[in-house]
Amino acid sequence: MRVIAGNYRSRKLLPAVELDLRPTSDRLRETLFNVLTPGDPDALVGSTWLDLFAGTGAVGIEALSRGAAMVQFVESSAAATELIRKNLKVLGIEAGFQIHTRDVRKALRSLHDPASHVFVDPPYTMEKVYGETLEELSKTGILNPNALVIAEHFKKFDPGESFGSLRRFRKLAQGDAVLSFYRTE
Repeated sequence: MRVIAGNYRSRKLLPAVELDLRPTSDRLRETLFNVLTPGDPDALVGSTWLDLFAGTGAVGIEALSRGAAMVQFVESSAAATELIRKNLKVLGIEAGFQIHTRDVRKALRSLHDPASHVFVDPPYTMEKVYGETLEELSKTGILNPNALVIAEHFKKFDPGESFGSLRRFRKLAQGDAVLSFYRTE
């Protein structure tokens, strides 16, 4: 795994050795960020992110590399949050992030800083969690008015078209993974 672009371009991230994680692939992250920054490498400068079910932190780190002002990593596994800390340290990132080692739904109830982007990536087998998380996001008030919520999921599973005020407006498939894009209406 590596950082695709931005300040930390081509820098390697520590692997999830001995952790039961499925990191978002380099190729899928590249596709995601190409969609988010079409022709404008500065499109994410100053953005605020929630990286939910953060795993290795690769998506949030990519956002920081591309100019995000704040990324809140939320991950229930202490071993995974330690890996996120190590990856941030290896890259020399000392500010612009918070790491929360707790259940995502509980974290959403306690976070207050509005987010412009949210990445939702639970283990593919936890299908019920997608709906619960997206529903909770629609109710918390943590989303900026123009916030974008992206859920990564297995291609044979569809998390749904709408959750409260969130509506899916785009699906992008790549290999076995799909990115579903939601925004508030």
